[in-house]
Amino acid sequence: MLEILDKEYVQNKTPKGLSSEEAERRLKAFGPNEISAGKKSSAAKIFAGQFKDIMVVILLIATVISVFLGEIYDAVTIILIVLINAVLGFVQEYRTERTLEELSKMTAPVARCYRDGKLSVIPASQVVKGDVIELEAGDRVPADAAIIHCKGLFANEAVLTGEAIPVEKNPCFSDGEINRPGRSDLVYSGTVITKGNASAKVIATGKESQMGKISGMLSEIERELTPLQKRLGELGKVIAIICLAVCAVVFAAGVLRGEDVFQMLLTGISIAIAAIPEGLPATVTIALALAVRRMLAQNALVHRLNSVETLGCASVICSDKTGTITENKMTVTKIYAGFKEYDVLGSGHKISGEIRFAGGRINPLQSPSLEELLLSAVLCENASISSPTEISARDRGRLEVPGEWSVMGDPTETALLIAAAKAGFTAKGLEYDFKRLDEIPFDSETRCMTVLVLSKTVEKIAFSKGALDVIINKCGYVQTDAGIIPLTFKAKKEILEKCDELSDMALRVIAFAKKSISGDVDFDRGMVFLGLMGMLDPPRPEAKRAIKICSKAHIKTVMITGDHKNTAVAVARQAGILKGEAEGKVMTGDELSKLTDSELEACIENIRVFARVSPSDKLKIVKAFKKRGNVVAMTGDGVNDAPAVKEASIGVSMGISGTDVTKQASDIILLDDNFATLVSAVEQGRTIYSNIRKFVRYLLSCNIGEVLTMFGGILMGMPLVLLPTQILLVNLVTDGLPAIALGAEPVEKSIMEKKPRLPDENFFSDGLMAKIIFRGIMIGLCTLGSFVALLNLGGSLAYARTGALLTLVLSQLIHVFECKSEEKNIFTVPYFNNFKLILAVAASLLALISAIYFPPFQLVFSTVSLNRPQFLAALAFSVAVPILSSFFSMFTFKHKLKIKK
Repeated sequence: MLEILDKEYVQNKTPKGLSSEEAERRLKAFGPNEISAGKKSSAAKIFAGQFKDIMVVILLIATVISVFLGEIYDAVTIILIVLINAVLGFVQEYRTERTLEELSKMTAPVARCYRDGKLSVIPASQVVKGDVIELEAGDRVPADAAIIHCKGLFANEAVLTGEAIPVEKNPCFSDGEINRPGRSDLVYSGTVITKGNASAKVIATGKESQMGKISGMLSEIERELTPLQKRLGELGKVIAIICLAVCAVVFAAGVLRGEDVFQMLLTGISIAIAAIPEGLPATVTIALALAVRRMLAQNALVHRLNSVETLGCASVICSDKTGTITENKMTVTKIYAGFKEYDVLGSGHKISGEIRFAGGRINPLQSPSLEELLLSAVLCENASISSPTEISARDRGRLEVPGEWSVMGDPTETALLIAAAKAGFTAKGLEYDFKRLDEIPFDSETRCMTVLVLSKTVEKIAFSKGALDVIINKCGYVQTDAGIIPLTFKAKKEILEKCDELSDMALRVIAFAKKSISGDVDFDRGMVFLGLMGMLDPPRPEAKRAIKICSKAHIKTVMITGDHKNTAVAVARQAGILKGEAEGKVMTGDELSKLTDSELEACIENIRVFARVSPSDKLKIVKAFKKRGNVVAMTGDGVNDAPAVKEASIGVSMGISGTDVTKQASDIILLDDNFATLVSAVEQGRTIYSNIRKFVRYLLSCNIGEVLTMFGGILMGMPLVLLPTQILLVNLVTDGLPAIALGAEPVEKSIMEKKPRLPDENFFSDGLMAKIIFRGIMIGLCTLGSFVALLNLGGSLAYARTGALLTLVLSQLIHVFECKSEEKNIFTVPYFNNFKLILAVAASLLALISAIYFPPFQLVFSTVSLNRPQFLAALAFSVAVPILSSFFSMFTFKHKLKIKK
C-alpha cells in the first residue's frame, strides 16, 4: 500500500526502495521486466506452409503429370507460377513474426532506481515490483508504477491511448496495486514523461504491465483466411471436380468406342490438364500487385497482398478519432473577449484563416479586449511557431497565405499561438515590445501558468492562463472594449455560462487574465479577466466526404476513442458519423465493461461511438462485430490498438503517427493517416474483386470452350480438331495478356453504391457459373461448327483446323470485352476505358494473323492461308454468339425492369 511509502517520503525525503538481495530474489521469482516475443516459426516451416492451398496442390499434380507425358515446357511454367506465389506468401508471414519483437523495443533501455537506499542506473529489464524509480522530462517509463510524489508531471500516453495530448499526473493516495489503464496517479511502461519529475513505486513489470497485457493479446490472435483466399479455395475445388469429371468421361467414351485403354487414359489426363487455368494464380497475383501499386499512389501501403480484396468486403470500419477522422492538430475555433464571441477560421497548422465577428472580418486593434486577450496568448506560453514565408505582423490577408506553420511545443499552446497569428500577433512581432522576466510554470495543484514581462514602457505585467474556475477567482476586474470595469456577480455568471456553452460544444476552454505589477506581487487577487479561447481537434474535411461515401456504400463507420464522451459525440456529429439523438448510439468504456459478450453483440449494430475505451475494450468491440457476421476494418496508431488491428478482418495502421508494433500487426498502412485514404482503398478492394471475377469468368469460359472443342470432336468421331501446337498457340494468345489486362479494369462508377459482399458469399454468385458454362459451351460448339463448315466448303483438314483455330481465338478475344461488366453487354460496355486491354487484344490478334498468314509461322503451327469465304465463315461463327447473347440479355433486362415497375 502506498500510504507506507508516502509516510517514508515525508519523513526521510528520499525513498529507500529495495535492497539488492530482495530485488535479486524478486527477479528470480517473477522474471525480467521484458515483453516476450512469443514462440517463433522457422523460416522453413513458414515456406512449406505455402503449398497447402488446394489450387497449388492441383498445379503440383499437373506438373508431375506433365513431366510424365513429356510436356516439359508446361511443367516448368507451372512450377515457376507456384514458386512465385509461395515466395510472396512467405514474405508476408515472415513479416508478421516481427510484430512482438517490435513491441519489446517499446520499453525503456535503462531506469533510475533506488537500490540499497542509493539512486542507481540499472537496465530496465532488472526492474522488479516494489522498486522505487525516479522520472523526469524525456524519460521513457520502464514499468507500470504508482506515483509517490510529483511536480508538474505530464506523460504522453499516445502509445497506449492513441491521444497525443500529454496527460496530467498526480500522486497516488489510494490503492496503487490496482493496475488499470487511464489512471491519473499511475505511469505506464513505454509512455514518455513530457514535463515535470516524479518518484514512483513499481506495481507491475513485464507481461503484467499494460504493455505486457497488450503483448499477450497479440500472441493469442490467429490470422484468418481472407475472403479471397476462401473463394479461391472454393474455385480450386470446382476446378478439381471438373478435371476429374473430364478425365473420367473422355476415358469412358474412348473405351466404349473400342480405343486403347492406356491411350485413352493419357488422352483424358491431357484434356483434364488443359482444363486447368494454370495462369489463374499468376493473374490473380498480378492483378493484386497492380491494385497495390494504385493504392500506393493514393497513400495506402499494402502489407498483405490478399488483404486488398478483403477491404472490398468491409461492412464496418472502426476508426480511431485522433489523427484519422480528425487532423490531430488542436485548433482554436471560438474566442470570447469583452462579452463578445468571435469565430476563428482555418484549421490545424494552416497559415490561412482569420478572426470574424458576426460573420464579418474584424481588425483586432479596434477591439481592446480582443487585442489584450491575443497579446496574453502570445506572451504566456513556452511553445513556438515559425512560418516558411515572411508575413507582416499586421497582415490582414490571412485567407490567401499558403503553407503551414512549423510548430514546436505543447499542442494547446501552439493552437493559441496560431490563433493569435491569424490576427497578426506573433512572438517575433512582439519581441521588442515585451521582455520576459520570470515564470511560474503550470502545476497540477495551481492549474495555471503565469509569466511576468516588462513592457517597453517599463511597466511590469503578469499574464496568467489556465482553468476558468482558477483564473476567475483571481480576478476582480474584466477587460471590455470600453475599458477595465469591476467583475460583478452578473458578469461572472455570464462568463461561467459562456464557458459551459463552449464546453458543451466539446471545446477545451482556456481562460486568460493579467495584472499590472507595481509594489503588489500577489497574483491570487485583483487580476483583470481578459477572456476565453475554445479549441478542439477538428474533423478532416476529406474525412467528412469519405464518411458520406461509406454511407452510400452501406458501410457502417464507427468511431472508437479514448477521449471523453462529450468530445467524441461532438466530433462524430461534425464528421457525419452520428446523426439525430445520441441516445443508444454512444457507449463508454465503463458501460461496455458491464456487458457480457452476448449482450454487446445484441446491441452493437446500433452503436456509432465508443468513448473512453481501453485496449481490451477495442478488441472486444471488433470481436462482437465479427460475430455478427461483419467484415471489420480497424484503424489504429498506438500500441494499444495493435491487438484490435490484428484481430480485425483488415487491420489498418497510421504511417505518420503509428508505432512500429501497430504497423507490423496491420495489413495496410495509411501513409497520410487519413480516413479518406482508407475509403479509397475500400473502393480499390471492391474493384479488384470485381476484376478477379471478370478474368475468372473469362479464363474458365475459354478453357471450357477449348476442352469441349477437343472432347466434342472425340465423341463425334471427328479427326483431331486442333493439333497440340495449335492448342499451345490458343493458350498463348488468349490466357495471358487479355486476362491480365482485365485485372487492370478501372473503377466502375456504381462500385461504391452497392452493398458489401457477404463473407460467405459464393465466388460464383449472381449466376456467374451459369454464364461461364453457357459461354464456354457456345465457344466450343461454334469452334466445332466452324471446323465442320470449312470441311463442307471443300477445304482440306488443314483449312478446317485453321478455321477452327481462328474461330476459337476470335470468339475468346470478343468474349474478353463481354467480361468487362456483369451488368452490360457487348453493345453497351465501355471499350476504351482500359487501354491496356485494347493493346493486349491487338497483340493477340497480330499473333493470330501472323500464325495463319506468315509462312514461317504456318510451318510451326501447321496452318494455311484462308481465302475470303473461309475467313468470313470462321468470323461469322466467332461473332454470332456474343451478338445473340447480348440481344438475349437486353431482352431479359428490360423484362426485369417491367416486373420491378
